[in-house]
Amino acid sequence: MQPSITLITGATSGIGLACADAFAAIGSHLILWARRRERLESEAQRLTSEYGIHVHVDTVDVRDRQAVEAAFTALPAPFAPFDVLINNAGLSRGLDPIQEGTYENWDEMIDTNIKGLLNVTRTLVPSMIARRRGTIINIASIAGRQHYRGGNVYAATKAAVKMLSDSMQIDLNGTGVRTCNIDPGLVETEFSLVRFRGDTGRATTVYEGYTPLTGKDVADCAVFAATRPQHVSIQDILITPTDQATASIVHKQS
Repeated sequence: MQPSITLITGATSGIGLACADAFAAIGSHLILWARRRERLESEAQRLTSEYGIHVHVDTVDVRDRQAVEAAFTALPAPFAPFDVLINNAGLSRGLDPIQEGTYENWDEMIDTNIKGLLNVTRTLVPSMIARRRGTIINIASIAGRQHYRGGNVYAATKAAVKMLSDSMQIDLNGTGVRTCNIDPGLVETEFSLVRFRGDTGRATTVYEGYTPLTGKDVADCAVFAATRPQHVSIQDILITPTDQATASIVHKQS
């Protein structure tokens, strides 16, 4: 099953951008949603030139329900019957113990990682059900399965994503729409830079001493799930670097 149109949130960097490349490489046209307009347009031009596909972009903050609904309503007719939805938009803020956490960080993670996914899913999935086909891919995290020091609220949001993915398996059963939850381990993206609010030195140390995953590694899993025959559903994927045993145990060369 080759998807003809793929919609990706958080599409301008990291796993989202890697998914854009991976799906474009198999000939899928793209709908890219993210907050950074200039980068969206730049990547759209590159993807169109490199892969010969069509790309529609829109500046969307998934936390804003009205913005999500407006972007969906504004989809050009040729892009409206999309086959794959990748709920990728998400972030982490800080590594504070819960008794020292900040409400600002908590609100940003909860509003993006949980409410944002719900806003997009509730708005877009009925159209997939109406066509009785499609694949939803939710990008969660190993943190949603295993806790680690300082992970508290971020881990809770990703555990929520995993539970929502499991719930979708039940709620969408019989509709022809499939759901795949992907839990990546350590992936070298802008994730740590965002977590530490631009502290490059601190962010870089997260990926030293071992070979982390790349966004492409995760994107390959998404492509695999989306391209299975219609009778096959890949419900859940946990992918980690070889050197990562759990969320908190990573073998690093001294």
